[in-house]
Amino acid sequence: MEPISKTTATVEMEEFTYDNVIVRNFAIASIVFGIVGMLVGVLIAFQLAFPALNFDTSYTTFGRLRPLHTNAVIFAFVGNGFFMGLYYSAPRILRTPMWSPVLSKISFWGWQLIIVAAAITLPLGLTTGKEYAELEWPLDIAIAIVWVAGLINLIMTMVNRRVQHIYAAIWFYLASFVTVAMLHVVNSVELPISLTKSYSWYAGVQDALVQWWYGHNAVAFFLTTPYLGLMYYFLPKAANRPIYSYRLSIVHFWSLIFLYIWAGPHHLLYTSLPDWAQSLGTVFSIMLIAPSWGGMINGLFTLRGAWDKVREDVVLKFMVVAVTAYGMATFEGPMLSLKNVNAIAHYTDWIVAHVHVGALGWNGFMTFAIMYWLFPRLYGRPLYSLKLANFHFWIGTLGIIFYAVPMYWAGWTQSSMWKEFTEEGFLKYPNFLETVTQLVPFYILRGFGGTLYLVGFIVGSYNLAMTALKGKLIKSEKARSASLASIWHQPANEFWHSRIFERKPVLLTVIALVAVIIGGVIELVPTFMVESNVPTIESVKPYSPLELQGRDIYVREGCYTCHSQMVRPFRSETERYGEYSKAGEFVYDHPFQWGSKRTGPDLHRVGAKYPDSWHFNHMEDPTSMSPGSIMPKYPWLIENELDLTTTPAKISAMRTLGVPYEEGYEDKATEDARAQANQITAGLKKDGIKTKSDKEIIALIAYLQRLGTDIKAAP
Repeated sequence: MEPISKTTATVEMEEFTYDNVIVRNFAIASIVFGIVGMLVGVLIAFQLAFPALNFDTSYTTFGRLRPLHTNAVIFAFVGNGFFMGLYYSAPRILRTPMWSPVLSKISFWGWQLIIVAAAITLPLGLTTGKEYAELEWPLDIAIAIVWVAGLINLIMTMVNRRVQHIYAAIWFYLASFVTVAMLHVVNSVELPISLTKSYSWYAGVQDALVQWWYGHNAVAFFLTTPYLGLMYYFLPKAANRPIYSYRLSIVHFWSLIFLYIWAGPHHLLYTSLPDWAQSLGTVFSIMLIAPSWGGMINGLFTLRGAWDKVREDVVLKFMVVAVTAYGMATFEGPMLSLKNVNAIAHYTDWIVAHVHVGALGWNGFMTFAIMYWLFPRLYGRPLYSLKLANFHFWIGTLGIIFYAVPMYWAGWTQSSMWKEFTEEGFLKYPNFLETVTQLVPFYILRGFGGTLYLVGFIVGSYNLAMTALKGKLIKSEKARSASLASIWHQPANEFWHSRIFERKPVLLTVIALVAVIIGGVIELVPTFMVESNVPTIESVKPYSPLELQGRDIYVREGCYTCHSQMVRPFRSETERYGEYSKAGEFVYDHPFQWGSKRTGPDLHRVGAKYPDSWHFNHMEDPTSMSPGSIMPKYPWLIENELDLTTTPAKISAMRTLGVPYEEGYEDKATEDARAQANQITAGLKKDGIKTKSDKEIIALIAYLQRLGTDIKAAP
């Protein structure tokens, strides 16, 4: 297109409106679900210190509520906060309304219905057992549809824009949409056996790699890149200064989205994942420091010459702490990916502290900073109370400190006690519970810190609600801008990035997708295509029908939230648990259950370690077998009847997934399950425990007694 001279061409001005209703709706949803998610978080924090708070009911145990907490905070609070900022900033950056009001409404109502469905299904135990991806297959499909609707709306809004260049915030929004769509679809490939139950298509090592490729990048592209986009818009607006460096934003964007996607394997260091994949994850994790800190520097340096405003402006206070927390978390993450540091921190509360510095500081504070900036503009009046906003800032900051510091301390305590040997060469603390009892004071302090943060959240919500009540929503804002055709011109000295990417939204979308696909393909394909990456072990056999049913109960109760099934090749672990874990032991595990936190001991070698009666008593009342245990009671497992009618469908599904059950085994699988259940019940009777063989506890015992018994170390 030939450039048009502004002196000779007639500039056509067009009128349009910005929709503030959708912004308001997402803001309210973010606040409401944020309070719910953090209330659940405070409850489960105190459950680790006071097990009675599990209330001895199946719906309120830590194992079931912890996924509810993570999903509510990540996808409900932060997700709605992102959409709030997106639907406000994107139209104004592109100087055009969102392309489709219908897609905007689908984005809002679809997302809220998914959140409500998650809040119902997770406490019911309807879960896939994969962290941050626990929702069952119907909801996975709904997530994909709603997410892609938002992506289409954003792309078409970019196409219809009234500006030549696409600003940096939009780049981050776009990369977040395309990458999360890819991650979600790949990780959610599963085989349904009913409306509420499915099995991961992947098994063992492959499932672990796909899950943490997804899990790490869910943090990257749901909690990080969307909020970087929000930072690039709202921080300059709040400071009334341009972003520090346009060229730094280019380097920050492309290097971040390319490098981040490779880093997932650092969650699996010293596990059964092939060494080459572990090393690859470590290398790229270290490189992530540069682009991550580039973004932090670009944010903080935007305030150069405006730091006097930070003392007075509560919005900037929240933003400065948020960006600083982002910098701290993105420095700590690469450090934790170093093998020598990871050997200390993994499976401990150090990781919990690390995650919450980012979630509470970066996401939480940035969300409220944006809300404090937005609400006066949405409702046409000043913020209701600056004193309450400042109170929220300080109590929230104290809450983060009281949360994180005890968890760091707890993590170091755990690792030190797990690894300590006596002068004679024996484990100094062979009983895992000795470590747990030392941590209770830290868990109480963590709960106190979470309570402080929640109080600040509620005060902030009240402040925003009063701002809204005292004002009146400006439902739409009129704007005028020249059409794109009227202002199109190409300066002779235009920067290459502007010419190639910022004028071509579809090309930008495609190249961003290619940048994130590369790392995923190189990491995942060899694990699936090269058999030597997951060697078979002849002694490893498929689970019996009763063991398979017990495994599903284990997954349903969220046992992976407190227990790992991965003995790492450390002397301290092999002395405590037994032979280290091999890749070939997990080939029939759909999904894998390696876990990411040891509140309780590793269970991979627990099979045949205790008699059946021990497990029965332990599930009925953990303190009867382990005095001082913080594990909840599971009386419903002793009362609930085991549903064996699903056995044929489960066996058939497993065969479809590659588990070598013989053809026609479905016809006798239920009979075999009953026979094994009767055998366990008879053994319990000899130990003085009378129960029926059709109870869920019997299937769970069968599964626990199988764990790790396919490979036995020499005495």
